[in-house]
Amino acid sequence: MMVRKVWHTPAAISWLQALLAERFGQAFDLQLLPGETRIVLRLPGDTRFITLALDGATFSRADSDLPCAQWNAGAEGWQVALPGNLPAPGVAQLPAPLIIATDSGWHIGYDILGLTYWMLTRQEEVGRTDLDGHGRFPAAASHAYKNGYLHRPIVDEWLLIVAQAIKLAWPALGLKSTEYSLQLTHDVDSPARYGFSNAKRFIRSVAGDLIVRKSLRAALRAPSLFFGGRNQLHPSDPLNTFDWIMDRSEEYGLKSAFYFICGRTDPLRDALYDVDDPAIRKLIRRIHNRGHEIGLHPSFGTFLQPDAIAIEAAALKRVCAEEGVFQSSWGGRMHFLRWKHPETMRAWDDAGMHYDSTLGYPETPGFRCGTCIEYQAFDPVANVPLRLRIRPLVAMDVSVIADQYLGLGTSDKACDEFYRVAEACRSVGGTFALLWHNCQLETSVDRALFLKVLDSATRTGY
Repeated sequence: MMVRKVWHTPAAISWLQALLAERFGQAFDLQLLPGETRIVLRLPGDTRFITLALDGATFSRADSDLPCAQWNAGAEGWQVALPGNLPAPGVAQLPAPLIIATDSGWHIGYDILGLTYWMLTRQEEVGRTDLDGHGRFPAAASHAYKNGYLHRPIVDEWLLIVAQAIKLAWPALGLKSTEYSLQLTHDVDSPARYGFSNAKRFIRSVAGDLIVRKSLRAALRAPSLFFGGRNQLHPSDPLNTFDWIMDRSEEYGLKSAFYFICGRTDPLRDALYDVDDPAIRKLIRRIHNRGHEIGLHPSFGTFLQPDAIAIEAAALKRVCAEEGVFQSSWGGRMHFLRWKHPETMRAWDDAGMHYDSTLGYPETPGFRCGTCIEYQAFDPVANVPLRLRIRPLVAMDVSVIADQYLGLGTSDKACDEFYRVAEACRSVGGTFALLWHNCQLETSVDRALFLKVLDSATRTGY
């Protein structure tokens, strides 16, 4: 893949202008100064302006070995959203003071716009080969993890610093502010334990009831749940938690999004159900009739198969149309969070999807893109903005609970981990995008943790 020598191409600058307009509610111009060592932020027709340092070469790098300085903003009279020094990727040392008044406004001695580009476009991940067993870029390989800021939305934090400088340069200018929200999503990997199984998997499930879950009652009940499962989800199936989820979402004033698998590229890792199964059609219709969202969960191998994503997206939209389900926006998330950058992103765009919410790490909650605020995608290889919107994933249930990841189970420490990232989102007026699988709500203990997380994330009690 081609790696550009500088990040600040005309297309990238135009994309950043649109991003700033969306973020601040004002149309600023961005202009390069001669020598390309500074970039100017100005209001059209105004003589005042803000300049920012420009480091085009550093923020065009596709690696994670950049230096990282720390800025004590409070010591210089600036407010930060989160406690502690603010990380500054890309530089070993910052000038002091970092922000100085000029005759025409202010100068910021750090390339905040370059950082924004580098994090939001995931330039860091282009062409990487240090992947995990599922072909994913791992959290531990990222600059954010190595430098201890993965749990901070640093792009949002730095843009709030820019907002403070803007208010000083143009005191009468009103800036838009974003509001914190909780975005609840559910990947539908297994809508039923027994209903869609073949004979071999059914026997394995029953054995799990007896040996792992130690439930004779569940094993005895399994045959009645197995037969006819493709026609109707049995209300007693332990994984049929959809109405319970929607009940809870509605109690909290939330709209849940349910993402369905609509193909099969790996028989061992993809869903046993088919989106055309009568039981799934009824479920989709019920979710829609209750005012919740339907979305796509492309099958395991599609992250390297753009045509397959398009085919599965078309299958979902066809079934939805046949069931009278129409939405103004279509989105979803990749199965297993598999992602090759930027190919998978382009595939979503080419399939006509409106948003993707894959970009979080499976191993741990945090801010893979450095933000918790939705934004327009930009392809750093083709150097073009896309129609697709990115909704960064902040936390996934199994990332915290499962032994192969943080392994905190359903303990108070698990709730604290979710609370920590939710509060980081709140501090910058962002969106806490939370993935909780329907199959992770099987027991009363599972449900209790889920409700504690909802309470803490909506501040109705913690």
